[in-house]
Amino acid sequence: MKNCEYQQIDPRTLTLSPPSAEIYNSGKRRRRPRKKWEVFPGRNRFFCDGRIIVSRQSGVLPLTLGLIVVTCGLFFAFDCPFLVEHLTAFIPVIGGVLFVFVVFSLLRTSFTDPGILPRATADEAADVEKQIDTSGSSSYRPPPRTKEILINQQVVKLKYCFTCKTFRPPRTSHCSFCDNCVERFDHHCPWVGNCVGKRNYRFFYSFIVSLSFLTSFIFGCVVTHLTLRSQSGRSLIQAIQESPASVVELVICFFSIWSILGLSGFHTYLIASNLTTNEDIKGSWSSKRTDEESGNPYTHNSIVTNCCATLCGPMPPSLIDRRGLLPPHHHFPPASSSSSSSDAELPSFPAKNDAHMEDNCLDFAFSCAA
Repeated sequence: MKNCEYQQIDPRTLTLSPPSAEIYNSGKRRRRPRKKWEVFPGRNRFFCDGRIIVSRQSGVLPLTLGLIVVTCGLFFAFDCPFLVEHLTAFIPVIGGVLFVFVVFSLLRTSFTDPGILPRATADEAADVEKQIDTSGSSSYRPPPRTKEILINQQVVKLKYCFTCKTFRPPRTSHCSFCDNCVERFDHHCPWVGNCVGKRNYRFFYSFIVSLSFLTSFIFGCVVTHLTLRSQSGRSLIQAIQESPASVVELVICFFSIWSILGLSGFHTYLIASNLTTNEDIKGSWSSKRTDEESGNPYTHNSIVTNCCATLCGPMPPSLIDRRGLLPPHHHFPPASSSSSSSDAELPSFPAKNDAHMEDNCLDFAFSCAA
């Protein structure tokens, strides 16, 4: 056996290979600041770095936008040239203005925060439970379901949300589709792909009203187009054969105009009464559920004032601060699957035992000597 000189290797002087060192140091490397929308606990999707917020179940929104674009495209392509030649050039101008207003209102309704309330942190939730639990018992007691406050000399009950860990403010409800508490919750509209609440209700109302005018305008223009064609020595069937796209427009407008007009009238009544769809369906202020002397505590007893308060008031700010940076060393609830661009957690590398590493080095040296 040949003798070979060897020296005891100090494990502290060993260096990792470049790939291993990069992986090891990446765990210690400071992660980039994350924004709150990346760990948002609700069921929402965010785009454009958190500037756009929509519901996870927003698959009907492209259908709504597609029906509007296709119907208006057929109208401008097949009906407007004939109507401009025989009637006036203002018809495509009026249709274009209505189309732009409808699309703008739809996108503002879909991409605007409806008034989501942030969920309580662990400290805030514990403080609420301490205020509720006055018995001094160490056993856990769930907080009560309601809390009474006084609004315009009328008692209003606030419900406790077990998901958001806070008492819901007046006129606030928890949306089961988006999993958020929304201020002045009206309803969840799948056609716009978002909840309708305090911050986007005016855009929703302008959308359905302008869509009513646009649908009625296109329907009347298409009927006029076919009537003028049939009066020029042709039958109605020949007029339809010359402009088959008009039939598609008639079918779409005929089956949608009644529901849109009814929806616009219903929400006009709600605005004049300062009610929400949620309150009207539940009958929150109906005489059948409340005393005869009580009524809607939020009404201003004037149709004009109610309309101005709902549609012309200042735009309240968003409370969730979705583009704000996360505080350092602060743990938020796990983000939903809709949140994208989240960093993967780096695996932790446990430090090796120095004694174990030293034994391996000695074994290697002896094998070399052998």
